[in-house]
Amino acid sequence: MGAEFEAVAAVLQDYFDGLHHSDTQRLRRVFHPRALYACATDGTLLALGMDDYFPIVDRRASPASRGEARTDRIIAIEFAGPVTALARVECAILPKRFIDLLTLVKLDGRWQIIAKVFHYELEAAPSD
Repeated sequence: MGAEFEAVAAVLQDYFDGLHHSDTQRLRRVFHPRALYACATDGTLLALGMDDYFPIVDRRASPASRGEARTDRIIAIEFAGPVTALARVECAILPKRFIDLLTLVKLDGRWQIIAKVFHYELEAAPSD
């Protein structure tokens, strides 16, 4: 699975780049059009499709434009079979730090994120 691991890792790098630059063109390449975006950190379920998620990304100032340092990293990639994988990754769009569980499927010869389920924590404000 070495080549497949590298292929998933490349998709994840594009994912990180897309988030850091708020680049929905890049994100459209890594997310399946019918992907799910979900979070319940605040005790309510937020569940969006890509048609609702991408405009949110388009409206926000990118972390790159704000000069934020990148903290993204791949924690783990696990394969459930030849066309299904799960990645645990971390990244930040301040003031939030995210732990993302990304489910990927290989369709039409390429890996795509089909579900993003995540948790976030707010970074504490610096004290004076």
